[in-house]
Amino acid sequence: MLKHYILDTNVLLHSPHSLYAFNEHAVVIPEVVLEELDRFKGESSERGANSRQISRIIDVLREKGDLLQGVLINDEGGTLRIETNHLNTSMPAHWDRIKADNRILQVCKGLSEAGSTAILVSRDTNMRVKASILGLLAEDFRNDKVATIQEQYTGRAVVYTSTAVINQFHAADTHSIQSDDVQIFDENSHELRDVSLITNQFVMLQSTDNDRHTALGRFDGEKIVHLKYSSHNPFGVVPRNIGQVFMQECLMMSAQEAPLVIIKGPAGTAKTFYSLAIGLHHFMESRSKEYQHLLICRPHVPLDEEIGFLPGSEKDKIEPYMRSIKDNLYTLMSGNTMTEAKDIMQVEETVQMLFENRVIQTEALAYQRGRSLYKYWMILDEMQNATPRQAKAVITRPGIGTKIILIGDPEQIDHPFLDNQSNGLSYASEKMRGSKLCYQVTLQHDECERSPLAAEAARRL
Repeated sequence: MLKHYILDTNVLLHSPHSLYAFNEHAVVIPEVVLEELDRFKGESSERGANSRQISRIIDVLREKGDLLQGVLINDEGGTLRIETNHLNTSMPAHWDRIKADNRILQVCKGLSEAGSTAILVSRDTNMRVKASILGLLAEDFRNDKVATIQEQYTGRAVVYTSTAVINQFHAADTHSIQSDDVQIFDENSHELRDVSLITNQFVMLQSTDNDRHTALGRFDGEKIVHLKYSSHNPFGVVPRNIGQVFMQECLMMSAQEAPLVIIKGPAGTAKTFYSLAIGLHHFMESRSKEYQHLLICRPHVPLDEEIGFLPGSEKDKIEPYMRSIKDNLYTLMSGNTMTEAKDIMQVEETVQMLFENRVIQTEALAYQRGRSLYKYWMILDEMQNATPRQAKAVITRPGIGTKIILIGDPEQIDHPFLDNQSNGLSYASEKMRGSKLCYQVTLQHDECERSPLAAEAARRL
């Protein structure tokens, strides 16, 4: 059955190529959507870039025929049509017909009353609710959505084997375990079953005979091997739990072994802290000087209302978004026991010097497009507030010798049109799953080390 998908403006602004995602069905763009796109085309943001791109795409399709009648957009028979009709379709009397959202809903309702299977596609929850009020079909744009947060890849697993196998694994660093020798506990059947491990997945080996008899390892694609850096203390930092041991392992690896690291987890699990510590270790303590720059970027998404225009240079404008980085550096440089005022002042001066001497550089995420980064230690913080397109843009930036670390918590999203299935962090995690060049770790709620209150709040709230 042929379906008519009516696209809301926010879908096209999120993904300019979304109109190609509906196979053999008809894609309908109300003329008011074109007017809304025109409002954003002058912006220098990603939204502005997407507005200009979708306008160019539609202009190319215009040359294929009459957009009012519909033009083919793929080999499966799918069409694109600009809809200007259904102006007289009845709507609730108290709904403002001048409002763009209501005009889109009016087109959708008119097509439905004309006998078409009309489906509104919108990323706006309230828009979908209003469609339901009118008795219309509505859905989110799911083409770039990944698994639910409970089903997303964590980069780690608990597997079971015999005490004899674990003893053999402990006997020497050269010993490894075949994946056939381990099993995983099935939550549904409450039995052990065979497991299919994923390349670069971290594992905690647990004995079937003794719960306290364990070992840590990593599946390299063929076998479970020992961790190389579990006994290291980069920049004086000691891992406090299993998640941090796994995190330290993939961060300590060279850019050739692990050019991309994705770290997810709740607040207080030391994701940013560890990434900074090991970055400074490589930059300041390592003799190899593997990295020449330490760069930190964050998406421009505030937690609360905007505080207004910020004067100054790019550095001045993004400084408020980098305060958490400085907080971590203060802790890293001083620890939690320093009380003398002169010592505290010295630490503050040291942190300030790191920025003034450009040992640590901070830049806006929006300005990374088009760059080629060589020998960078690049931390991309709060990436749950980035779009999949932004995540792709930054992951495709690195040159030889650059290591990219994506950090965030998919459960704390401030972006109005993203959720835990459509944000850039989750998208990159699922798409890069199983890549030999990507290492991933998801920290757990009970691995929060910030404070007892932070751990309790992350679990309860």
